Amino acid sequence: MSKPLAGIRVLDLTRVLAGPYCTALLADLGADVIKLEPPAGDDYRHVGPFREGESALFLLNNRGKKSLTLDLKDPADLDVALKLAASVDVVVENFRPGVAGRLGLGAETLRAANPALIYCSISGFGQDGPYRDLPAYDLVVQAMSGLMAATGEEGGAPMKVGESVADLIAGLFASWSIAAALVQRDRTGEGATLDVAMFDALFSMLTTSHALHLYAGKLPERVGNRHPLSTPFGCFPTRDGQVVIAVLNGRQFTRLAGLIGAPEAAEDPRFATDELRTGNEPALRELIGRWSQQHTTDAAIAGLSAEGLPAAPIWTIAEAAQSPHAVARGLVEDLPHPVLGHVPVVGQPVRFDGRKPVAATGAPDLGKDVAAILAALGLERP
Repeated sequence: MSKPLAGIRVLDLTRVLAGPYCTALLADLGADVIKLEPPAGDDYRHVGPFREGESALFLLNNRGKKSLTLDLKDPADLDVALKLAASVDVVVENFRPGVAGRLGLGAETLRAANPALIYCSISGFGQDGPYRDLPAYDLVVQAMSGLMAATGEEGGAPMKVGESVADLIAGLFASWSIAAALVQRDRTGEGATLDVAMFDALFSMLTTSHALHLYAGKLPERVGNRHPLSTPFGCFPTRDGQVVIAVLNGRQFTRLAGLIGAPEAAEDPRFATDELRTGNEPALRELIGRWSQQHTTDAAIAGLSAEGLPAAPIWTIAEAAQSPHAVARGLVEDLPHPVLGHVPVVGQPVRFDGRKPVAATGAPDLGKDVAAILAALGLERP
């Protein structure tokens, strides 16, 4: 299939997660991504879990890339990096703010030599502002963004989300902004300098919290697995586990009331609107719980689905990956790898004309593409 970013060359100066996730998405879409690593490699090469010495986190986030090892403190190696930057369409970096500039690889320097360059910086708190020098760890950003304060059991302590969402969302916004800047460059011939902050990216996604704070003048409260604004919209106990029920409007609630053997609840003034149902959530939760606990999860879902009510089991990642949906949609794919033969990866999720693009190869061996990359530049190893 023809890929949207075929012919676009990317110099990837990133490490760990936010930056590599961004450039992996670009590689899926056909970009030629050259990953510049220090001689010891990306930090994620040394973080488990491992398979035959290969890091799973590195494999998942660096598919489809080429690996070039350079010591940027060595003038000869730095000169190679500068020549490479002058030849590409996009540079992505996630050094601490100011470090790329001190190395001689800052946006101002590289765009002066290559005005059409798209230069994207990913950091914890952006390239300016009072917090720019704070450590860019996902946990720090989750804690400061407002997400942790709104997450956790009712009456319990703040809780982080069980994935590095600040890193991943920043990487996603970075890839989106790069694609937009490439469209702009095609129109104007001018490149762009992009500043993506993990804090800003995660903060922008907290729409329910913003609705409460900016429009209702309230701070979000921790409500566990239920929705803070809509009811019943959460988890309910069954004979063998839990079922998720998501009811959003009056018609759905009337059908639910009939299903659980309490049709009078649809006429109860405590439950007349979504807002009132949320205000009286404990009473409604008890009512639904009496019904749900009489059924297995599968039986409860079958009954709810027969009434056209959204319901779901709570799956493990293994159950999700092996589900008929994930298999039919090709969410997990195998790519060739120089050491492991083939490795499973989870590529970008969007289908283009019915097909889901994914990189052609797995993550590269450290430095395995040095000779080919330098030859293309007409250079020899310093």
